[in-house]
Amino acid sequence: MKLSGFKYLVGQGTENIWKNKMMAFASFCVMLVSLLLVGMSVLLYMNLNSMIGGVEDKNEVIVYMDEDTSDEELAEFQTQLEQIDNIGSISFYSKEQAFEDLKENMTDYEMLFDSLEDDNPLIDSFRLRVEDISVISTTISEIGQLDHIYSVRAPMDFVNILTELQKIVSVVFVIVIAALVVISVVIVSNATKASVFMRREEIQIMKYVGATNSFIRIPFFVEGMITGLLAGCVALVITWFGYDSLVELLTGQINILSVIGMGSIISFRSIAWKVVASYLLVGTFFGACGSILSMRKHLNV
Repeated sequence: MKLSGFKYLVGQGTENIWKNKMMAFASFCVMLVSLLLVGMSVLLYMNLNSMIGGVEDKNEVIVYMDEDTSDEELAEFQTQLEQIDNIGSISFYSKEQAFEDLKENMTDYEMLFDSLEDDNPLIDSFRLRVEDISVISTTISEIGQLDHIYSVRAPMDFVNILTELQKIVSVVFVIVIAALVVISVVIVSNATKASVFMRREEIQIMKYVGATNSFIRIPFFVEGMITGLLAGCVALVITWFGYDSLVELLTGQINILSVIGMGSIISFRSIAWKVVASYLLVGTFFGACGSILSMRKHLNV
């Protein structure tokens, strides 16, 4: 096909949007709603996972050392901890620092602390943050094999609840998103079929006068592609504005909500290019392919 002929067909496709503006607008609205439903669900799932991850970061394992452990043994113990893969960070909490913190938090018992004088009843400890709480039991078992340990404290009940919650959220949202994708494909397909059906006589006439399938398809392909691209652009603007407004609203309550990991909300700018690419590519793909597939049977004249 010559370049001039291709330009003509592209121009025809663009012109068809205006000629059939009601059906084009209907297809546009259907694709817009479908993109918003799927896009918002994916963003919600990503943020729930991030929030659960924020709660994981607050998880802490405390290893209490034997009272008679020397400084050299403490240094060696820390070196051994650093060799355990699942441990993300290690901080030493001396018994002197723990005693000072205790006195600051219990000012009403100053006389009791004074009576102890230099007799510190506390013991040294290490505070650890694990990277993957789903295997925290294995990590604790590895720690327990080391020497000079008095006890290990880990919030296992909290970890078990958090792990199960993450599994449930993942399963539920995978099912919901998959269902929304299927529903969206069906709705978009029906909308494009209705649009093509309204112009079936036009397709048949072009076929009777000798137009090739490619000559007939290209304008519909361009029309669907532009409609889908416009739907993706509008969906992107709505998502961006709505997402930023919601994050701004929640940020005002961040001091309270950070306790449950709300401080881990993903900023839109950090994922903007992914959202832009997804909306525009998916919208364009749905519009173009929907038009081509819907007119296939009308070409068999």
